[in-house]
Amino acid sequence: MQPLHDTTFQALSTLMHGAIGVHFPPAKKPLVASRLAPRIQKLGLDGYDDYLQLITGAGSDGATGGEFQMAIDLLTTNETYFFREPAHFTLLEKHLAQERPAHLRVWSAASSFGDEAFSVAMLLADLALAGRIGSDWSVLGTDISDRVLQSAASGIFPAERLREVSPERLKRYGLRGEGDAEGLVQMQDKLRQHVRFGQLNLCAPIEGLGPFDVVFLRNVLIYFDGPTKSAVVDRVLSQLRPGGLFFIGTAEGRVPCQTPLQAVGPGVFRKVSG
Repeated sequence: MQPLHDTTFQALSTLMHGAIGVHFPPAKKPLVASRLAPRIQKLGLDGYDDYLQLITGAGSDGATGGEFQMAIDLLTTNETYFFREPAHFTLLEKHLAQERPAHLRVWSAASSFGDEAFSVAMLLADLALAGRIGSDWSVLGTDISDRVLQSAASGIFPAERLREVSPERLKRYGLRGEGDAEGLVQMQDKLRQHVRFGQLNLCAPIEGLGPFDVVFLRNVLIYFDGPTKSAVVDRVLSQLRPGGLFFIGTAEGRVPCQTPLQAVGPGVFRKVSG
């Protein structure tokens, strides 16, 4: 297969930045090449130049539109698992136990396959059972990728991705597969009824989605350049109520935004009233 030339890589990077705000600096060229190569080979194309033509050259052609979505999926989907960065869930539990909200809305703004959304749901279900929050709670998961959202909505996960879930909690909310489904876990209906998923581009205007009491925007800001990152954060925070909690990945650094925030812990902020 032909190698990924610098000009083709730049064109792919410009295309992705214009469509979904994702920024691929030159250092990401090997990553882009490795993620697209299996798909290019499966389609029987000669190389990256042909693939670029495929996803940009057919205008309203439905197949090409679907292939562009596939390219987005391949270049933006990250590893994910339940209760990633557990200190965040500990802090959220402590916060909610103090607030004891009767109604609660949580947004997983870059939900990928749904591991984060269902992790939050497990925690909230436990708190509701203990009477520490009201029974009126919900979790919304959104992502740019339709493919991962379909997977999330099924509520079925490889058991390995639930390695951080305690056996007791897993028994309460999961159903282990048997036979052909061995190695898989399905979320129980009593949990799934509180969780919904929808497609959303964080680089497009967001209206009428909130207000939310808690927003997770973790491990996605690394994909954006500085100006796009600031715009995305402010756009997302417009849907968080004053006093609500905002979570980003602990390794993502300082939050670049105009919205006033108060640091609560590593990667955790409170939206300041104003």
